[in-house]
Amino acid sequence: MTSVTQQLLRRKPAPIEGVEDSHLKRSIGLFALTMIGIGGTIGTGIFYVLSGAVPIAGPAVVWSFIIGGAVAGVTALCYAELAGSVPVSGSTYSYAYTTLGEAPAMGVAACLLLEYGVSTAGVAVGWSQYVNQLLFNLFGFQIPPELSNAPEQGGIMNLPAVIVIALCALLLLRGVGESATINAIMVLIKIAVLVFFVAVAVTGWNADHFANFAPAGLQGIVAGAGLIFFSFIGLDAVSTAGGEAKNPKRNLPLAIIFALIVVVVMYVAVSLTAVGAQAPEKFENQSAGLSAILENLIGASWPGTVVAAGAVISIFSVTLVTLYGQTRIIFAMSRDGMVPPIFSKVNARTLSPVPNVLIVSAVIAILAAVVPINFLLEMTSIGTLVAFLVVSVAVIILRRREPNLERGFTLPLHPLIPVLSILGCIWIITQLRPITIIVFVIWTAAFLVFYWFYGRRRSALENSAAHTGDIPFTSTVVQPKDGDR
Repeated sequence: MTSVTQQLLRRKPAPIEGVEDSHLKRSIGLFALTMIGIGGTIGTGIFYVLSGAVPIAGPAVVWSFIIGGAVAGVTALCYAELAGSVPVSGSTYSYAYTTLGEAPAMGVAACLLLEYGVSTAGVAVGWSQYVNQLLFNLFGFQIPPELSNAPEQGGIMNLPAVIVIALCALLLLRGVGESATINAIMVLIKIAVLVFFVAVAVTGWNADHFANFAPAGLQGIVAGAGLIFFSFIGLDAVSTAGGEAKNPKRNLPLAIIFALIVVVVMYVAVSLTAVGAQAPEKFENQSAGLSAILENLIGASWPGTVVAAGAVISIFSVTLVTLYGQTRIIFAMSRDGMVPPIFSKVNARTLSPVPNVLIVSAVIAILAAVVPINFLLEMTSIGTLVAFLVVSVAVIILRRREPNLERGFTLPLHPLIPVLSILGCIWIITQLRPITIIVFVIWTAAFLVFYWFYGRRRSALENSAAHTGDIPFTSTVVQPKDGDR
């Protein structure tokens, strides 16, 4: 039996590819991986968050997106190197397990449960707002507030949010190949809709809207960056597909970089033209903001209807990607013994972790039904920032510990880029509300307590003689019944 310290810091071997036996099907190519990155990123962040970020940062919200994009960008490059070096499912959790050790990996897992689970609930809540806008524009009615708001907002439950999570779960149950194809189609539609928004909004450009450019100064700009940072989480969603990607050492890094470029360009263009078309004071508490901007600008409902329809499709794809990422992270944790084995049971016919998808979807649906969106977004941001910070640290450690490891992508300007990523993440975290940081610390501590009493003793490495050697990881396959074949 190893000492407690050795238990907490034991690591999985770095060259995991070929060692891991996940029973997941490698069916996702470069284009589909890029669409996962874009699909998981462009969504609620740009369709909803301006109503919260502009009142904080003013017209300088454009710089909030640039700062967020810069931090996400240098971190995305770190992800690209790790994804090409450790091309397996699990994202930051797997990277931390390989470089920092088991206990730190569980701390990262707590962040990822916020980053993906809570963000899935958050984007589902944002989806319900655009569904209501679309229903009103097309048919003249909306879902009653009692069934489209959380209890804290005077409602009973957010029914549309529950529905979109259920629909995404059904897609994932059919298999990741079908889900990736549908996601790619929705991503192309959402990009077209955002280009349409930019083209129409720029016709109403008013330079006077930028007169009081940064009313709260640099602090407001950074605070705005902290609020919107959750909208960059889709970039690392690519890395959760490591166990199902074709040629992962090449395609994972390329997909992350391609997605980053598209996302940053679209975010800056939309935020710039949105402020140019509408006075900053009108953004506060504005529901379905992009649709409302075009309706007010044109004086007709049809442009807003186009954007609302695009948002419904767009946010659906974000929900699909983040739900997918959450299930794959928990799958990796279950495979390693950190959570119960039911989460790594794979159906032999669909090659999908069916119990995992059902359980995770049910929990997230409850969150989406009863928790207000603003709290969900802030918790998502801090979970994302800490996960990004860990990835940057992991790149530095893995470079030093495994200098000869085969890498599909080698980070330039090392260690400058990961250091900049670390500093950027810390900077934005300090701008979040104290209550957000306190809740995050309590949540992480509770998760580490769970690890101490459950995962530490059930780890797949527990009975290994050499904790840094080749460890065979397996998952359970549920054979279909005769009637299911």
